[in-house]
Amino acid sequence: MKDGSAFLNDNAQRIADGMIRDAERLRIAVSKGPLGETLIDAGSKAPGGIEAGLRMAEAAMGGLGSISAVMDRASDKWPFALEVRSSQPVLACLGSQYAGWNLSNDDYFAMGSGPARALARVEALFTTLTYRDTASSAVLILETAEPPPMPIVEKVAKATGLAADKLTFLYAPTQSLAGTVQIVSRVLEVALHKANDLRFPLENIVDGMAAAPIPAPHPDFLAAMGRTNDAIIYGGLVQLFVTGPVEAAMNLADQLPSRVSRDYGQPFADIFTQFKGDFYAIDPLLFSPAEVLVTAIETGHTFRRGGRDSAMLERSLG
Repeated sequence: MKDGSAFLNDNAQRIADGMIRDAERLRIAVSKGPLGETLIDAGSKAPGGIEAGLRMAEAAMGGLGSISAVMDRASDKWPFALEVRSSQPVLACLGSQYAGWNLSNDDYFAMGSGPARALARVEALFTTLTYRDTASSAVLILETAEPPPMPIVEKVAKATGLAADKLTFLYAPTQSLAGTVQIVSRVLEVALHKANDLRFPLENIVDGMAAAPIPAPHPDFLAAMGRTNDAIIYGGLVQLFVTGPVEAAMNLADQLPSRVSRDYGQPFADIFTQFKGDFYAIDPLLFSPAEVLVTAIETGHTFRRGGRDSAMLERSLG
């Protein structure tokens, strides 16, 4: 898409404004920070909920994704799932939803996701993604229990070229309902990110849809993080529709499922502990859906690989 034509931040701003309007119904809290930034607490001191998480997730995708909670009749133990769809999956997932912006200051740390990233373009990923968003306001999603401190707000304002009072931060911890939903909604995004790591041409990915079970939140951070990751790694299903050589589609399907990783086969919380909390020591091939379908739309071939791992879901999700 042409620069500015996806309206990622404009779309997300409309979603955020709707959340502000419906704050009482969504059980979220809205306030202004010291620099005039808008703060939306969707699950920290405010209880939030599933609907707040769904809207956070759609804001994270810059309004280019559709996310809903659906019944999964194939599963007796985890009968509800998140369904994610996008007809602009590269922009929605990698250009917006991916949590790739490292925002840290003293003892504050958060990874920023959402369309403000496409204004700031400070990540290496944007050497591959050529799209530049244009907007008069920006939205950023933070997976944390605390609002961003002033130095982080100033950093985001400088990087996006906007005044602080034009920024909206939505935040919720992993342990919350909203946090759980918005993290599991990345099931399509992890497939796109892995496809990029595998050097599959992103311009050949033209559509995508995905689903993953909604785990129960857990008050312990490590357990909550484990459940949200395992919902995707052992329970996620993704279908990508691609153009280009059919052999490339087949090769992508071969390499995309999580079970190709050397670290596959343990609950994520155990893996994280084994590597002493170092995300970068974990095999990056693990961060992908359990089951994939890659459809070569020019030939009609569909390649199915991987599968849901019910035993691992039982160990992790309970």
